[in-house]
This record gives sequence, C-alpha cells and structure tokens, in this order.
Amino acid sequence: MTAENPLGRLDDDDYPAFTMGRAAEMLGTTPGFLRALGEARLITPLRSQGGHRRYSRYQLRIAARARELVDAGTPIEAACRIVILEDQLAEAQRINAEFRRAGLPPAPACRAAAGAGEQPTDGSTSKE
Repeated sequence: MTAENPLGRLDDDDYPAFTMGRAAEMLGTTPGFLRALGEARLITPLRSQGGHRRYSRYQLRIAARARELVDAGTPIEAACRIVILEDQLAEAQRINAEFRRAGLPPAPACRAAAGAGEQPTDGSTSKE
C-alpha cells in the first residue's frame, strides 16, 4: 500500500469524482444544463483520460445554486454572474474573518473596497 490514502480523495471537495451523467442526476437536471454552465464559464470540469467531463463536489454545489436561480426565472448568464459574485463575497468574508482572528487589519484590497462607498473627506461631493 502506498503512503497516500486513495480514499482520502473522497473528502476532497475539488476531486473530480462525478461523471456528467451522475452529476446531472444528483442535481436533478440535464447534461445540457451542465454543458451550458461550462460554456458560461461558471464551472470548468476536468476531463478524464478518455475526454469525459468530471465534476467535483464544489462544482456541484456551484451548479446547484445556479440551478436554483434559473428555476426561479433568472436567465442563465445572470445566474452565473450572481453565483460568481456570491462565491467571491464568501471568500472575502472568510479571509477577513481569518484576519480578525489573527488580530490583523484587513488586507489592502479589502480596505480599498470598503472605502469605495465613502464620501470624500476634503468637503467635495463629486468623484473624479
């Protein structure tokens, strides 16, 4: 037996364990919907040696959220953009929480983003 536990990959959210058919079945959708998400560049499945699409658990969660939005009437392009923004926000919140736990100030990009909506301090009211 090798030093690496092959079953350890089952806990890896990024391991491409699911075929397109199985992924579509799990999500209650069609392979065409998954292909559309790939064309919209929301998810990019890895390919097996035979060229078949393989999806990770993380990608399935993203696809499931997109499906919720599409089922509610959101166009697929808009749903993909919403999911991307939600994912970016969650990542920024995770990073900020790590900074807070470590007692550090927010990252420079986070401070700049937080200040983007502030009024100028020089008394002017217009932005250049």
